[in-house]
Amino acid sequence: MMSVCKASWAVVPSLLALCLTLLVWPVVIAADPPRQTNGFTDIVQWDNYTVFLHNHRIFLHAGEFHTFRLPVPELWLDIFQKMVAAGLNGVSIYTHMGTTNPAPGVLDFNDWRSVRAIYEAAKIAGIFVVLRPGPYINGETTSGGISHWITSQIAGTVRTNATDWTAAYQPYIDGIINESVDHQVTKGGPLLAIQIDNENRNSPDPSTQEYFAALERQYREGGIDILLTYNDPGMRSGFINGTGAVNIYGLDAYPNGFNCSTPRSWSRVTSNYHQYHEQVNPSEPWYMPEFQGGSFDPWGGPGYDNCELLTGPDFQDVFYKHNWAANIKLVSYYMFYGGTSWGGIPFPGVYTSYDYGSSIRETRALTDKFDEVKRQGMFIRSSPQFLKTDWIGNSSLGIPGVTLNGSAAFVTSLTNPDSGTWFHITRQADSTSTANITFTLTVPTSHGTLTLPQTTDGIEIHGRQSKVIITDYSFGVRGSLLYTTASIFFAGTIGSRDVLFLHGFAEQTHEFALTLTGRGVRLVSSRVQSGASDQPSGITTVTVHPGTAGLLTIWDSPTQLILFSDPVTAATFWAPAIRAETAQTVSGFENYWQLGTNTTALVSGPYLVRNATLSRDGTLALRGDLNASVPLTIIAPPSVTSVTWNGEGVRVQNHGRGVLSGRLVKRANVRDVNVPELKGWKFADSLPEIQSDFDDSTWTVANKTKTNISHKPEFGDGRVLYGCDYGFCENTVLWRGHFTASGSETSVNLTIYGGTSFASSVWINDYFIQTVTSSSDHVNALFSFPTGSVISGQDNVITVLQENMGNDEQANIKPARGISGFQLNEGTITTWKMQGKVGGYTNFPDKVRGILNEGGLFGERQGWHLPGFDVSEWPSRDLSEGLPGGQAGVGFFVTTFDLAFPQNSDGSVSFQFEDENSQPYRALLFVNGWMFGKRVANLGPQTKFPVPPGILNYRGKNTIAVALWAMNSTTVSPSLRLVVDDVLDGGVGYVSSKNPTWVSRT
Repeated sequence: MMSVCKASWAVVPSLLALCLTLLVWPVVIAADPPRQTNGFTDIVQWDNYTVFLHNHRIFLHAGEFHTFRLPVPELWLDIFQKMVAAGLNGVSIYTHMGTTNPAPGVLDFNDWRSVRAIYEAAKIAGIFVVLRPGPYINGETTSGGISHWITSQIAGTVRTNATDWTAAYQPYIDGIINESVDHQVTKGGPLLAIQIDNENRNSPDPSTQEYFAALERQYREGGIDILLTYNDPGMRSGFINGTGAVNIYGLDAYPNGFNCSTPRSWSRVTSNYHQYHEQVNPSEPWYMPEFQGGSFDPWGGPGYDNCELLTGPDFQDVFYKHNWAANIKLVSYYMFYGGTSWGGIPFPGVYTSYDYGSSIRETRALTDKFDEVKRQGMFIRSSPQFLKTDWIGNSSLGIPGVTLNGSAAFVTSLTNPDSGTWFHITRQADSTSTANITFTLTVPTSHGTLTLPQTTDGIEIHGRQSKVIITDYSFGVRGSLLYTTASIFFAGTIGSRDVLFLHGFAEQTHEFALTLTGRGVRLVSSRVQSGASDQPSGITTVTVHPGTAGLLTIWDSPTQLILFSDPVTAATFWAPAIRAETAQTVSGFENYWQLGTNTTALVSGPYLVRNATLSRDGTLALRGDLNASVPLTIIAPPSVTSVTWNGEGVRVQNHGRGVLSGRLVKRANVRDVNVPELKGWKFADSLPEIQSDFDDSTWTVANKTKTNISHKPEFGDGRVLYGCDYGFCENTVLWRGHFTASGSETSVNLTIYGGTSFASSVWINDYFIQTVTSSSDHVNALFSFPTGSVISGQDNVITVLQENMGNDEQANIKPARGISGFQLNEGTITTWKMQGKVGGYTNFPDKVRGILNEGGLFGERQGWHLPGFDVSEWPSRDLSEGLPGGQAGVGFFVTTFDLAFPQNSDGSVSFQFEDENSQPYRALLFVNGWMFGKRVANLGPQTKFPVPPGILNYRGKNTIAVALWAMNSTTVSPSLRLVVDDVLDGGVGYVSSKNPTWVSRT
């Protein structure tokens, strides 16, 4: 029997914690098709549904994160823990050949370039790794990740079987193998797959196929026995069969494109994903190694807040579930955390921030997009029936036994052939529509054909929304859900109780039918209509009408708990995997959900729950972050009698039946963090190269006449003036053209290449001529000499300050960067000298920050940007005063300041320039020696530059340097201040700072 009354906690507070123990997911083998292997291991297998790991079906639910864009290894665990907290079980990671293999014969896997540190952090977090080492990665990176030295030293076509290209990349791949071989899942590590190259547009070319085959052979001979995969840039069906074929093929897709200027303008969903898969590789699971998780933003773009809106929670709801409708069982969202393209990492199309509008923002803050992924991730994690589904049909092609009543809707139906569970994935027929629609769905169930919903007029979809209508879904030990039009957030067991947590928008009506078990308490509310059980079936139909958001306890008995909430409330819950070894635990995967443990705790209230442990004495120990003081409610087995938060005891009240409540308090010293004003600036000129007494005798003579760069010199006398040919590819390069004047010289014609949105300034002796910029990759201009600037009978110098915005990707990996044409009118340039960063790519001194951190500005070459350089004798000059005399040129501004963030806090601080993008200057921002910002003040959009702990010292002294390039003889007045984005009570733990100090570079 059941009583119908108001429970004392019938409306459980939205801040809720559930300590749950889930059943091990059943493995049904009899109905499975034959499994496939790569011939090197049986630990990793696959069929047409999913990948198997140690005989467990795996839905690879992953996100993209590039560790080189967060060069602080201690913070990688922070991102991994946040991914796992969102229900993801995988991370996809590019490694950057250019940073790891900076020169021929040089491999550097130290510091932030470490691959082993990736695996170590991933194993702690309990997340699988798909490594994507290229050597070509794309990723909006300079040369697509290929080492810059290759652009000049290798004559052959890269990404083919060219002999010199093969010899160039193989040592790097050997290094990847050495870093990875002991961390494969076959040896208890997190490495599940390695991708071959990336987004290759020449898959039909035999030389490209041989290149793929050679890469695969190198991995196998080096001991890599896991999956080898591929990411196809569009439906090209590359490397599925024949030479170079991989184990599992994948397709990348960015259906909403990259125009963040119109973020509410959507593209329609791609209609043929399933059909394409059935056509090209039906025996493999359907894999999307890159599916749109945001968008990059170009120079002059609208900014990443718009990109977040373009790919917001509604986009995720519709497009990600549309992937489910295509029966995709491996997917990675690009990007899940974007990070920062610091130094010379970016290609010319993007600026410093690589925020990408991701689910985790550049500051490592969580977003509404994160919440939507979590709602989906928890459903996937809770639903073993969803891992093995057959595609039955859709509204366009017909669905046997299913009828959609409502032309404005669209449905695709999947079914599990073993359990009989159906998943009907619905959306608007016009996926871009913002209209509100209703429809009904007639479907087969174990109780016969039903038209859903049963008690209301229709299923509601409001605008850009998708719903999964599920029938014959089991949960926990005895839980049986006949159907639901609400979404499933969580399903499992808590102690001896089966738990089902449903959610749906508060302004809509939702209906579900299930078997209620035990002698329990049913919610009495005007919002909830609960029909009498249908005997003898025992099915109870529950209708939730529109009402106030929050958590509702629909049913509470000793054997069952049914919860319902709005989506926002559902997303306040966390479900950390609690280590609890059983006979089914796979050795090496103790921290992993499914393979290691099926015990969890749903915790609502904190900003983030990173992990949880449950001790034998009944203590539930939670670790995580707080952004505010919050109430805490816990529903747990009666054995849980005490709770700790970040090691400190929490006073809790026992409400009976395993319900505990308490409060988590954000510490006062974390709430009250202040940052200083940036002042006390020191100044020095950083362009002595235009002075008559400047000595360039140690500079490189640019006298080559041959180049492997794709674009050959256009005019001049045949000399090659490309920086990469002389070892100076990165960032700023200076050129000095000498000529002895006759007095008739009037101008110089130059064609300068620097990449999209670059700038270049030109002087004759110490006379400024002009700064040129271009929205393309080059400028041709006539630079006329001012009256009196040329000194007859003496050595005169044309100085060109040339900016390299990065090398291009894809077909133009070897781009022109420098001067492709020169003509001194009425004269001859006898000698060209050039200088980039100290040491070029063979002997650069800063091995920690690496090859891409510096350029060739005088101040950079002297190390003025480094901590410890003595500026005490420099004159004081505020940054807002700009350069002396309002002249064009380059100056260095340096100051120091201290920060004192509390211990056990996680802060985010940004450097904020003036909001307007109207002044003709460019600036490089160095934070403790790291180039963590490039500001283009008359283009934008970026004005704010976040800097993470480990680069910025949040508990000590910091050195800031700004290299200010005034582009015209106009006074500029930059402003710069510190902004605290957020301070969390908690964090991932101790974060070290490795910021080498200045040593003489003479």
